[in-house]
This record gives sequence, structure tokens and C-alpha cells, in this order.
Amino acid sequence: MADRPHLAGLSWRQFRYDNKTFWRTPIAAFFTIVFPLMFLLLFSALFGDEKIEIPGRGIFSVAQFYAPALAAFAVGSATYTNIGVQVAFARDQGILKRFRGAPLPSPAFMAGKIASGVWIALLAATLMLTVGVIFYDVSIALERLPAAAITFLLGAGCFASLGLALGSLAPTGEASTAIANATYLPVAFASDVFIAIGEPPAWLEFIGNVFPLKHFVNAFQDAFNPLTSDLAMRPGDWAAMVAWGVVGSLIAWRFFKWQPRESSGRSVRRGRKAESPA
Repeated sequence: MADRPHLAGLSWRQFRYDNKTFWRTPIAAFFTIVFPLMFLLLFSALFGDEKIEIPGRGIFSVAQFYAPALAAFAVGSATYTNIGVQVAFARDQGILKRFRGAPLPSPAFMAGKIASGVWIALLAATLMLTVGVIFYDVSIALERLPAAAITFLLGAGCFASLGLALGSLAPTGEASTAIANATYLPVAFASDVFIAIGEPPAWLEFIGNVFPLKHFVNAFQDAFNPLTSDLAMRPGDWAAMVAWGVVGSLIAWRFFKWQPRESSGRSVRRGRKAESPA
């Protein structure tokens, strides 16, 4: 029992450290917070004041349907991309090695890292939905907010674990950025994040159904969809996100390294030799 407050305090410090690191990296804040919001503004400019009339439900803006999807996209970016890239760069720069040598338990480091990603994801989703409500007449059904909260937590946890897996598998920090973009953005196009024209090909539909982003987007979108007649509880989509979260956790547990990889270590030593005076 005596260790629990100590562990919680260390996790809180790690949480604060990761948050400061995020906000002091403008490019990370831009692609996590501003980039998804730009899509909302772009779609709103393209569709203008177009409305959709649903008999017996009312008249809704088009943003009612794509603002929640973009919010889910922002959540995945805040967790999967940010955590993966941060872990890979911290490993290459020897920061993880110093953490390992400090009196910081591994659970405190992981808890702080994941909590920071989830907090930033919450800010990104809240900003997206707030802009939608204030400027684009997005309505929120209070009775479906519990489903939205459960979906958010499961989605953020799923992509946080996948982010740790990404950081564990990426050979270098530079490679982690390319891997994150190459795996996340194409899947987003197959996961109902962006507005599709016509029916997607069968292979694209299959890809979307395999990966967790589509399950996250659909479940979160249903919580704000005026056509949804129930409480938007989606156990099937939730189970898919939990399964992918377990996969990410197992990969991170198996391949996570505190020490820089050998290739990174050699490059650092070569760089130091090059900088040393003759």
C-alpha cells in the first residue's frame, strides 16, 4: 500500500513531462490538433451550409456526420502517432536509457506516457466537437454520451498501445515518423474518416474492417448520428478495439527496448567522433 502513492506521484511527473515535451514541439502539436481541424474547416467550406433533413428528427448540417469521424481521427493521431514517434526518438537519443537508470519504475513511465497521449487526444476531440457545435450546428444527444465516452477510452487506449508497439518496432526515430504516416493515413481513407464518393471497392472495405480505426470511427460517429435510434452501444466495435489493444501491448512487451539500437548507437558514436577536434 505504501508504494501506490509513490508510484502515482512518479506517474504524474512523467505525465507532466510528456505534456511539456509535446507542447514544446510545434510540429507535433500542429499535426495532432490543427491538422484534423483543417479537414473540418475544409469540408465545411466545400459543403457550405448544406443541410440534411431527416423526417421526424429534424434538419442537420453535414458536419453532424464528419465532425465525430475527424475527432476520432485526431484521437488516433494523438495516441498512435505521437506516442510511437516520441518513444522511438527518446530511445535513439538515450533518454529512455537515462529513465531506466533513474529511480523511475517502468509502470510509472508507461502510465505517464499513455495518460499524456489520452489527455492530448481528449483535448483534440473536444476541440473538434466544440468547433462543430458552435460554428456548424453539430448537435449532441445527452443519452448517447456514455457510449461516446466508452468508445473514446477504448479507442484511445487501443491506439496508445499500438503507438508503444510502433515505437518498439521502429528501427530509428526518423523511421518511426515515416512508418506512422505510412500506416495511419492510408488506413484512414479506408476507415470512413474522410467522405467517400460512391461505394468503395471490396478490398478497400476489407482493409477498413480489419484494422481498428474504422471500428473506432463508426462507433464514435454513431454516438452523434441522428439516425441512431438506440444508445449507440457497439460491443462488436469495442471488442475489435480491445483485441488490437492487446496485440499492441504484447508487441510492445516483447520488443520494447530502453537502450538505443546498435545502428543508432553506432551513428551517435560516429557523430561524436566527427565532432571531436583533430
